Amino acid sequence: MSDGNVPADNVRLKRAYAPEEPSDGQRILVDRLWPRGVSKARADLADWMKDLAPSTELREWFGHDPVRWEEFARRYRAELAQHPEAVEQLRDLARKGPVTLIYGARDQEHNEAVVLRDVLLGT
Repeated sequence: MSDGNVPADNVRLKRAYAPEEPSDGQRILVDRLWPRGVSKARADLADWMKDLAPSTELREWFGHDPVRWEEFARRYRAELAQHPEAVEQLRDLARKGPVTLIYGARDQEHNEAVVLRDVLLGT
């Protein structure tokens, strides 16, 4: 396992509907479902890491309700702990250069990419 030394600037977050930019580095979709209305060409992804997305049950329970945010984050961290190899793979990519975690949610503060970034950074 790693010591978690990922430069914070190397892990970025972006909605799937926002335009791609050269500074995005490797774009990784971290949703279990493909974002509606986004073509594969437009998404321009390096990878789609479904194993790192919240389970369907957790996603449906959360429903992007900010009141449930703290509990969602706790449960999602527990799910991520069940996939240490995938987390470490993503952490390794982020050590080497910019990685942008792509998500479909409208809420930019309460979504799985926020939690995943914190896990990658060891916070």
